[in-house]
Amino acid sequence: MKLEWIDALIIAIYLVAMIVIGLVLKKKAAKNMDAYLLGGKTLPFYLLGLSNSSGMFDISGTMWLVSLAFTYGLKSLWIPWLWPVFNQIFMMIYLSVWLRRSNVRTGAEWIRTRFGYGKGAGLSHTIVVLYAIIGVVGFLSYGFVGIGKFIEVFLPWDAVAPLIPFSVNPQYAAHIYGIFFTGIATFYGMLGGMKGIVWADLIQFVIKTTAGIVIAVTAISRVSPELLAAHTPAGWDTPFFGWRLDLDWSALLPSITHKIQEDQYGLFTIFVMMMLFKGVFFSMAGPAPNYDMQKILACKSPREAALMSGSVSVFLLIPRYLMIMGFTVLAVVFFSDDFRMLGAGIDFETILPRAIHQFLGMGLTGLLLAALLSAFMSTFASTINAAPAYLINDVYLKYINPGASAKVQIRASYIIAVAVVVFSTVIGIYIHNINSVLQWIVSALYGGYIAANALKWYWWRFNGNGFFWGMLTGIAASMIIPEIFPDTLPLYYFPVLLVLSLAGCIAGTLTSKPTDMETLIDFYVKVRPWGFWKPVAEKARSRYPGLKANTAFGRDMANVAVGIVWQCCLTLIPMYIVLQQQLPLLSTVLVLGITTLILKKNWYDKMNREEKEYHRFMKTLPSK
Repeated sequence: MKLEWIDALIIAIYLVAMIVIGLVLKKKAAKNMDAYLLGGKTLPFYLLGLSNSSGMFDISGTMWLVSLAFTYGLKSLWIPWLWPVFNQIFMMIYLSVWLRRSNVRTGAEWIRTRFGYGKGAGLSHTIVVLYAIIGVVGFLSYGFVGIGKFIEVFLPWDAVAPLIPFSVNPQYAAHIYGIFFTGIATFYGMLGGMKGIVWADLIQFVIKTTAGIVIAVTAISRVSPELLAAHTPAGWDTPFFGWRLDLDWSALLPSITHKIQEDQYGLFTIFVMMMLFKGVFFSMAGPAPNYDMQKILACKSPREAALMSGSVSVFLLIPRYLMIMGFTVLAVVFFSDDFRMLGAGIDFETILPRAIHQFLGMGLTGLLLAALLSAFMSTFASTINAAPAYLINDVYLKYINPGASAKVQIRASYIIAVAVVVFSTVIGIYIHNINSVLQWIVSALYGGYIAANALKWYWWRFNGNGFFWGMLTGIAASMIIPEIFPDTLPLYYFPVLLVLSLAGCIAGTLTSKPTDMETLIDFYVKVRPWGFWKPVAEKARSRYPGLKANTAFGRDMANVAVGIVWQCCLTLIPMYIVLQQQLPLLSTVLVLGITTLILKKNWYDKMNREEKEYHRFMKTLPSK
């Protein structure tokens, strides 16, 4: 496969534009660390939401989702619950408000507001920084693998090798491409800070949305529902399922039957129940310490933080799934013969680049490649922004150079960003499969995160010591258990990770003193969580008689359930559009309208009223 000159020119213009954004915004980003890490908390929620969604519209994830849609059809709607995608609903309904009220720069700094400054708090702070860096390196490695694999399809190494002044073994071609594009993303993300990332994401979002529409229109015009039905098994075109998956590809594409067995999704009801079980716990723990959390902390107010999280689903799902289903439909119809000839040797993660090359003409190929490169760069740059946020704010300023000037801090952040990227690139060189990294991140590593980070919101007695031992146990288990069960889907041993981590949390908590009451009262008054806070709430109300307890647990959970249905509708609508299923499309639009109205009345209106009451009360408190 070879790019035409116009396609290469479009990509070059895009790359230059990203570099220019970094250079133009360098001065604004370098004012101080608040400006660099959080954009000075001046960016409107819709820009941060658009940027956040653009960061989630990554190239590796898109390749993975296209392969899932090819294999599972509309039932692939459920598989992203592995992340889980509905954690954005929990954050929209209540967790983003709680997090933003803390008014901190990073998740590790937030730990101080919850556990204070004792020995246990110090340990918990350390483990959060460690976890954040492991997560950042994991995601950067995951992105590095995806971009190299993707570009190699369009730029065969034998065409590029004569232009390179040194010799490279062709088996490392994908790594060279990965290093080149990660270098550009590092440059503009490092120099421009949060504002540079957000404005770059705005341009990238426009490109990706345009590309998604183009791909959807191409699929609709070239593939009729009847033609698609002839190339897919019964049940492929519906999201509904029974006890078993029951997608019989044996007569059409036998190799997919083998893939489904390898994925271990055959008992689909159990698989979905496990994802929901894990997903609820994960979502109640709040955002992991990554770029998603940084976007919440960068919002102007708690209300805007909630709206930002809600806007992510709107901005992300429709354009992304227009693209995903467009490519899927084209690939299913036009690649099936080739795939049958390949037998078991199909690399499903190359469906996306193959489809781009075959179905897009000159110019459109360049536009779409720019769109997918922007998907990669948006995620990569946002993740890069998270690394200095923790290492500068929570390590460098606390333990190495507490009196560092803003200029020195910014320079140190540049060094850290480059070091983290180099380290993650070295790891990425030894990774060959996107799905293996993804499964480890979402099911194993996150499994160690959940128990400690859920308890910190809802149980007053939980302390820094418990947090440290819960996280340490969970992270250690996430490293060891995959080695014990190498052929088991990580999702299926998640309960073991959860139990071990929970045991560490409880043991560490009950064998040490509670967090001092002053810290707990200050946290409760500021954040106002619901849960098991009765002793703290009583002392806080005796000190501040006007304080109202948060009694919205039932309402929040009801809104979460409605919100998950709402989010599923946003995913299904573009799928049905591309598949040209009119009645299911109209039904889904109707459900979307009903759930939107419920959320407007039972979430948005009540949140606005409660936030006004909250701010009125906070103004009555003595300043510290």
